Amino acid sequence: MTAIPAHKKAAPPSEREKEAILRLLGDENPVVHAAVRQKILALGPSAVDWLKPHTLCGDRSQRQHARQYIEHFQRQSADDRFLAFCLTEGNDLNLEEGAWLLAQTKYPDTSIEAYKALLDTFAGELLEMVDLRADADLLLGSFNHYLFEVLNFHGNEQNYYDPQNSYLCKVIDRRTGNPINLCLVYLMLARRLRLPITGIGLPGHFLCRYQSPTEEYYIDVFNRGKLWTKANCVRYLLSKNYSVSDDHLTPISSRQMLLRICANLHQIYQRRAESEEVTRLQRYMVALSKQQL
Repeated sequence: MTAIPAHKKAAPPSEREKEAILRLLGDENPVVHAAVRQKILALGPSAVDWLKPHTLCGDRSQRQHARQYIEHFQRQSADDRFLAFCLTEGNDLNLEEGAWLLAQTKYPDTSIEAYKALLDTFAGELLEMVDLRADADLLLGSFNHYLFEVLNFHGNEQNYYDPQNSYLCKVIDRRTGNPINLCLVYLMLARRLRLPITGIGLPGHFLCRYQSPTEEYYIDVFNRGKLWTKANCVRYLLSKNYSVSDDHLTPISSRQMLLRICANLHQIYQRRAESEEVTRLQRYMVALSKQQL
């Protein structure tokens, strides 16, 4: 549903105008529907309050259209919040907050506090299973057992290009996602436990890295936490005809990681020919690409 420029927003409707719009809300005549749509979009987010009661009315078509308009305005608001976040935060932005704001641009009813509480619960359970003083292979083995065996997170190999693989709320709900978003879950739990784990943006793949003064492992979260060495990473780069560069094995910033998530979504929506979503993601990528201190 395409928004109209803010300067064209109409004056608040009278009660009589509201009644007329609501009476025609479920009309499936294309001409009537187009006129009602234009009017509601022109009124802007103020229409949400008097549309809400009709999401529960007896007329199925009215319910459906009321929900569509409300979702449109909610997504518009979420879009503004995420863009403001991208334009004002620095390179070391709050990655988790950014991921939740991005999720709300597609799923505006996402309760950030509820998901944060769920992740806190996961971290609490994980803390009881992990010996933080153990050697890295044992520590990561316990971490991986909880995430992949107990919670059953796994890479979505069957439908790799499903957009839901890139929205954090859906990754947690469905326990599946693409490499970078599964790494995002891994990182958020690791940070709650204060583990020295960072994100590594290999070309064509994404890993986490555990690094202490004495040990280093790369974690292939998409493949149930398989542990790689630096040599494995070099072999991967060579096998894919990428240059072996230190830049490929350097932890990426939170801003870069969020940009890569948006770039993945942009590519997915291009494949699906969803032009409005493509345009929306382009705005996010431009905002995230701006140099921040």
